[in-house]
Amino acid sequence: MECAIISRAGQVLARGILKLQEEDGKTRLNLETRGGKLIEGGFVGEDGDLGAASEVLFDNCFATWRMTGLTLKVVISS
Repeated sequence: MECAIISRAGQVLARGILKLQEEDGKTRLNLETRGGKLIEGGFVGEDGDLGAASEVLFDNCFATWRMTGLTLKVVISS
């Protein structure tokens, strides 16, 4: 899925894609920016819940940009 990370002020910090990647029999939610940076998220719950995975992803987004109040905008096109 195409996505953008947007600051509280409305500035687009990065555009990229959300990816689900298999790792040791588990599925991890990652963000790969168009600039080639990989921001690692957490593991998807066995029931498919993305809550914990997205919390880790946003923690790592904070570590990358040192900003709070970030928004992840997802674009789904058919």
